[in-house]
Amino acid sequence: MSEYLFWIPLLPLLGFLINGLLLGKLPRPVVSAVACVSVGLSFVLSLLLFFELRSLPPAAREIEQVLFTWIAAGSFHVDIAFLLDPLSAVMILVVTGVGFLIHVYSTGYMHHDKDFGRYFAYLNLFTFSMLTLVLANNFLLMFVGWEGVGLCSYLLIGFWFHKKSASDAGKKAFIVNRIGDFGFLLGMFIIFWQVGSLEFKTVMEQAPAMFVAGGGLITAACLLLFVGATGKSAQIPLYVWLPDAMEGPTPVSALIHAATMVTAGVYMIARSSVLYMMAPDALMVVAIIGAATAFFAATIGLAQNDIKRVLAYSTVSQLGYMFLACGVAAFGAGIFHLMTHAFFKALLFLAAGSVIHAMSEKQDMREMGGLKKYLPITYMTMLIATLAIAGIPGLSGFFSKDEILWKAFSSQHGHWLLWLVGFITAGLTAFYMFRLIYMTFHGKERMDEHTRSHIHESPRSMTVPLMALAVLSVIGGYIGMPHIFGVTNYFEEWLAPVVHGPGHQAASHALAAAGADTSMEWALMAASVILVIIAIFVARHFYNKKPEAATAMAEKMSGMKTLLANKYYVDEFYGATVVRPIVNGSLFLWKFVDVVIIDGTINGLAVISRDISEVLRYVQGGKVRNYATVFVAGVIVLVAYFIFG
Repeated sequence: MSEYLFWIPLLPLLGFLINGLLLGKLPRPVVSAVACVSVGLSFVLSLLLFFELRSLPPAAREIEQVLFTWIAAGSFHVDIAFLLDPLSAVMILVVTGVGFLIHVYSTGYMHHDKDFGRYFAYLNLFTFSMLTLVLANNFLLMFVGWEGVGLCSYLLIGFWFHKKSASDAGKKAFIVNRIGDFGFLLGMFIIFWQVGSLEFKTVMEQAPAMFVAGGGLITAACLLLFVGATGKSAQIPLYVWLPDAMEGPTPVSALIHAATMVTAGVYMIARSSVLYMMAPDALMVVAIIGAATAFFAATIGLAQNDIKRVLAYSTVSQLGYMFLACGVAAFGAGIFHLMTHAFFKALLFLAAGSVIHAMSEKQDMREMGGLKKYLPITYMTMLIATLAIAGIPGLSGFFSKDEILWKAFSSQHGHWLLWLVGFITAGLTAFYMFRLIYMTFHGKERMDEHTRSHIHESPRSMTVPLMALAVLSVIGGYIGMPHIFGVTNYFEEWLAPVVHGPGHQAASHALAAAGADTSMEWALMAASVILVIIAIFVARHFYNKKPEAATAMAEKMSGMKTLLANKYYVDEFYGATVVRPIVNGSLFLWKFVDVVIIDGTINGLAVISRDISEVLRYVQGGKVRNYATVFVAGVIVLVAYFIFG
């Protein structure tokens, strides 16, 4: 099967080409079939190759397929080549599996959209770009996929470009990501300059000999790569594009937030784990930024009323958890949370889309309430996803979130303050997510009569993917159960040959073999669960039992509520300090430098030339007698000069 590896990204590309080149010529059932089948077949191939990889010995779990030489210039050599190892195997299963369910859901959600074909063409291109990113065997091909998902995010966020808010959001995502991509490129240049190669295997093998551990060069390279990750995976300070990404169709939000673009930065850090293990200062920065982003975004989520915007800030916060894990060298825990998050976050967005679909495109939770009886399937599946993201024991999010919190506390790269920030964030997450549940599905119905009369459960094309994702949100965490439950952490063992730095795996096993005290881990886990349960009951009190108490609290803390509702005015700050100065500077360059100086100089020379020509044209009148007169006059002047001069 290994020779078919290239078909995994190729199939969605073929779907894009068919639907794109025949845009407007294919009936809708054919368009949706081409789009869904291409991704579905990619998932089947991914599954088959995963089992083939699993059949190999742990040390030999690697399938590489070189298609052709891409660039050969002196010592610089880059191939179009794909690498399947335990890390990329997890990623392609997530991308194609969750992506396929989102494609199926989209056939119902986008059924009445006039640009049905264009939508599915973009969706296939997005999937192809992400698969190229995670299967690439070198940094440069990864960067091609990296830019591809950036382009597709621009196209899909601004899909309804007739809305100014959508086109602005697409441009914002594109521009912010270009800032991050500049850092990625510089980091890649440093790696090539020092190692002489961009192939992952060569870089990871030679980096310990070519870089000084803890030195300035390796630290700079890792920090610059992380700048790229902060853009793509929406971390401080480049997170501002992701909440606006909700302007695209809701299935696009699910694809961006769960299975594709925003996970790219986490994947890249994990793929470069050997480099980061050599740069402890860079690891510390990753951990601090991740923890800060997790807490910061969670506080903003407390005061948002748009159902998709709450989920958007939830994504930013959960990505912060993933980077916190990577920053304390728990790369496996970060990827584990990436996988479980893909299940419940895709479900949350698709369930939100089902709510919006039922509410005639209304997204404000203040206009909802009491939807539980109208949308039973949507309610149950969204409740499961909410329980999972909150970290309720037995669901997928519990295992991955608590693994991160424990590693933040116990790792030699961690610190109790990092754990504390993550711990508080867990409580905030449970609160704002159950606030969403209670405002949307419980309590008094707040919609108008016209909207109420049209509320209905979504069609099966939308509810079946919801149910499939709900099952994954429940069972998806059991492959990564921590050792304290007396079982093998299969997920950690699966990724161990790829994502651990030199000596890290040995140290981890040595700690376990020494019979490390697990009482602290049990205590921290219990504290986390208790905090989450308390947060859920507090949300129930304010937004279900006594909503007037929430109103009174909001009035009492109006300043904080305004601050959170306006997202700490970060967009306004960026507008005042970055955007407007650039715009004003551009206007100055245009109106003064370009128009006055450059155009003025050129136009002035033209005017002078014109005026001189106006005078000289009388000399060239075309009449022979005038020429003769001038000639005779000239001769007389010359003769007079020689005689009398």
